[in-house]
Order: sequence, then C-alpha cells, then structure tokens
Amino acid sequence: MLRRPAKRVRTFDRRLHRLLENMVETMRDGKGVGLAAPQVGLDQRIFVIEYPEDEEEPEETMQRYEIINPEIVKAKGSEIAHEACLSLPGLAAEVDRATYVLVKAQDRHGKPLRIKAYDWLARIFQHEIDHLGGVLMVDKAEQVYKVVEVEDGEPELVPVEDLFH
Repeated sequence: MLRRPAKRVRTFDRRLHRLLENMVETMRDGKGVGLAAPQVGLDQRIFVIEYPEDEEEPEETMQRYEIINPEIVKAKGSEIAHEACLSLPGLAAEVDRATYVLVKAQDRHGKPLRIKAYDWLARIFQHEIDHLGGVLMVDKAEQVYKVVEVEDGEPELVPVEDLFH
C-alpha cells in the first residue's frame, strides 16, 4: 500500500470527517506530526498534520491541518535535515527538501485551500505528499540512520551501512 499512488477523493461526507478524526488520533498515538492515508491502509489522497509553531509553548501554538487532494504548486529553497516516519519506526534519514512550498488542496468539505508552508512545516507537507505518491523518505535520503536509544541523553543515530560491518 505504501508504494502505490493514492486516488483522488471525490466524496466529502461524514465518513471522511470520521476518517480525518481517526487519523489525527492515530498520529497522536504514534507521537508523529503527520500521517497520510496510505499509512493506515487507504489509497486516498488525504493526510493530517499537527505540530506546534513554537516549541517553547507547544499546547498554545498547536496547528492542525486536514488536507485532501494536495498538489505542490511552487517550491523554493533547499535544506538537508533529519526526518522520521511512523511507517519506518527506528529509522531516520537525511532528506533534501524545499524550504518553502505553496500547496493547493481541499478541506474536509471540499472547499479549495492554498497553504504557504515554510521550513519545518514545508518539510512535513512534502513528506506527506510523497506518501500519497508512493514515495518514502528512504527513497530520497542522502543518508539513512538507525535510531539507537541511549540511557541518558538524546538517541544516537547510527548510519545504516555501519550496522552491517
């Protein structure tokens, strides 16, 4: 399912609204910031995002997006940074992404949206849109890492090729 391109959503009803709510719950349970429909076994062009605009005040600045049938209209800039994915637990990757994207999409009612996303939010949008095309972060990775938990401190990132030597 993760490798198949998702299909355009044509029906905007209560069933879709329930799906969006369930996807948000699943994303929160997994401690992620985004979740695409193919990650929960559905071949629909849908994803949700929830993230804090300010890490210092996460509860007060939480932003939520419910995105249907997205397309990137414009992309600018370039930055290589670490990403993780709920579908690839225990892995992280360095991925080059645009630092700005303009996304055209629809909301839960089918109303057109245009979203300007910068920096981390732009990265999240691109990651989730890739899922809708059957593309995973490891497909675009400059480097893939295994996340190794350490007793005290931040998890350590071990390059994947080093695990096999």
